[in-house]
Amino acid sequence: MAQSDFLYPENPRRRQEVNRLHQQLFDCLSDSFHATNKLIEVLNMHLGCSLASIEMKRDGTIKENCDIIIQAMMKIQKELQKVDEALKDKLEPTLYRKLQDIKERETEKIAIVQKVISVILGEATSAASAVAVKLVGSSVTTGIINKLVTVLAQIGASLLGSIGVAVLGLGIDMIFRAILGAVEKTQLQAAIKSYEKHLVEFKSASEKYHHAITEVTNTVKHQMK
Repeated sequence: MAQSDFLYPENPRRRQEVNRLHQQLFDCLSDSFHATNKLIEVLNMHLGCSLASIEMKRDGTIKENCDIIIQAMMKIQKELQKVDEALKDKLEPTLYRKLQDIKERETEKIAIVQKVISVILGEATSAASAVAVKLVGSSVTTGIINKLVTVLAQIGASLLGSIGVAVLGLGIDMIFRAILGAVEKTQLQAAIKSYEKHLVEFKSASEKYHHAITEVTNTVKHQMK
């Protein structure tokens, strides 16, 4: 038993809780990197973007890795905004409004984009039109990405942000020591509650983001058949 356990009998249980939460954090971070790179690949291939893939900084802090994803997402949003502005410029107002209408069938939206996408990109396919419909002005960019960016920023600014990513794979005691080194022992319970709150939000946002990107890639595959 660790010395701190004699002073704080609840610590062994908290160790298990911290380990569970941090494994979730590591998994969500990894998923976010993977999903973002899948999205970058789709945008580069079908919308003519030149975005660089991102890589987890294994020797960095959680905040540094959150910032890497945030910066990539901001670049993605900027590229999508360019396509959105081009569509707004090339399409008749009534057709552009149909793209924003959630009641409009997706096949109709793809057909609308197909009319002008080649003018915007120089050369385009039905897959490019599908990607544009799925991402430009959709809930993926206006809601899901923005939510994930917000959660990542909150995690980076919290106590979690100062902990190294590498610690997450070193076992319960190493994680616990890292946290004990970052806070006063009397703050530990409050810190764990804070982790729980952030991680619940992160897991939810990460899962929605991953699902949305998977839906985009599946649509592309269907269009390319």
